Amino acid sequence: MEIENAVNQARKELANRFDFKGTKAEIVLEENEIKMAADDQFKIQALAEIMMGKLAKRGISLKNVERGESEVSPLGHARQIIKLKQGLEQEVAKQITSFIREGKYKVTTQIQGEEIRVSSKTRDELQGVMAALRGQDFPAALQFVNFRD
Repeated sequence: MEIENAVNQARKELANRFDFKGTKAEIVLEENEIKMAADDQFKIQALAEIMMGKLAKRGISLKNVERGESEVSPLGHARQIIKLKQGLEQEVAKQITSFIREGKYKVTTQIQGEEIRVSSKTRDELQGVMAALRGQDFPAALQFVNFRD
């Protein structure tokens, strides 16, 4: 939902900016990627900066955003794709679970598809693991959901 809002905000700014008046510049959201098209290389870079700024303002971690290379056609039109990562890749999940194991916490970890399930008998252990994970810098943004007593 936040990604959709960021794309809509970027479209509004695109419509209001004087340097994009009368040009064929567009931003399209398709499932896990944002496609941008403009008249030339300079405008596609400006579009990408607008889009990244709007994503950051909406609280979307830029660790989960992968900017592709801009493609320029022989006629001069430029395109760029921004891919949005959802969930954890297998390598990152293994890295996180090994970090938890090295911490010698009294928790059990399971990799379930694109997420990691951490369970424990005490709330304090889980909170300790969450604090340790927040303190580390992993290549993906972490979210903690479904915390139960």
